Amino acid sequence: MTAPLQGIRIVDLSAVFSGPMATALLADQGAEVIKVESPEGDTTRFIGPAKGDLAASYVAANRGKRNLALDLKSPEAIGVLHALLARADVLVENFRPGVMARLGLADDDLAARFPSLIRVSITGFGPDGPRGQDKAYDAVIQALGGLACSQRDPATGAPVILASTVSDKVTALTAAQAITAALFDRLRHGGRGSRVEVAMLDATVAFQWPDALYNHVWVDNAPPAFPEFGATQRPWRTADGWVATMVPQQAEFQALCNALGQPGITQDPRFASQVARYHHGPEVRAVLAPLFAQIDTATLERRCREEGAALGRINEREDLLADPQVQHNGCAVLVANGDGDRVRVARSAARFDGTAMTPTRGAARLGEHSTQVLQELGYGADAIAALVASGAVRLPKAR
Repeated sequence: MTAPLQGIRIVDLSAVFSGPMATALLADQGAEVIKVESPEGDTTRFIGPAKGDLAASYVAANRGKRNLALDLKSPEAIGVLHALLARADVLVENFRPGVMARLGLADDDLAARFPSLIRVSITGFGPDGPRGQDKAYDAVIQALGGLACSQRDPATGAPVILASTVSDKVTALTAAQAITAALFDRLRHGGRGSRVEVAMLDATVAFQWPDALYNHVWVDNAPPAFPEFGATQRPWRTADGWVATMVPQQAEFQALCNALGQPGITQDPRFASQVARYHHGPEVRAVLAPLFAQIDTATLERRCREEGAALGRINEREDLLADPQVQHNGCAVLVANGDGDRVRVARSAARFDGTAMTPTRGAARLGEHSTQVLQELGYGADAIAALVASGAVRLPKAR
């Protein structure tokens, strides 16, 4: 089938993860994405295992894009960007508030010059407010946005910063959805563009519903508070590894007890309903933990499948990609990077009419497509050479 976003052109000025992961997802779904990158390179080009200027973190967040290395502090570079935007549907950036205006790219000016352009601004805290100008990275937003306090160490009560950049990722997903909504809105309203603002803080706070903040839903006549973590929503040590369960319904809890060889546990009034178990979490764990510890993981998987209880082994990273269901689903795909080497990247999770949307290429080297993009914009060899000589444009380093 035709990719759903085929024909959509996106200019991506963003860096690190929140913006690049959004545009990578849209590239997977058929959009043409040109990443406009500082000649010094995105920070993530140097995070994780690397070959030349292609590090693993960069590859993951910038698959499927062409690359134009452009110094936006140069007037000549702004001229190039304007030429790009004249052909684009979407502009994505994640600078701090005010940076675009200082570059001569104020939103009002862009809206007047490119009326059909959708302008997407991703920030840490929002366009203004008491922290609007503060630097923001994922861990800071996890802390302020409630994720860290929701993941406290059970032994010490200390808040935990998740190793995965969850705030960046939920922001990217929010931005990608907002971009497709803005494209649909433009289609319905005469082709006029709009400004889309996504704050990492907003996306992270919204992520706390419907579970982590359910004790803060009612404003009037609030019911009694409820424990914030289910008694069986947790990892368990088995005889040879770890598993995790989540069995909120009574029939599912009964199925788990059957799988553990102790069906009579549900007769205890403390465990006889979902609400009772929520209020007696420590007791549930004290009873179940020794039972899990006596049984190997494979046996638990088989028994829970037979009984109808939800359980999964905890895959270590080295085991994850070999998991039979992960392989069956094709969750990871191989593509060629700009240096010619094959790399493993995520497959876009959504399928359309049964067809998976896979990246068309890996990540590009810094400036890999600078000449190609400039030629498409009508720049001749002499003009390109002048841009390179002035420092406005960078070409890729020789291999």
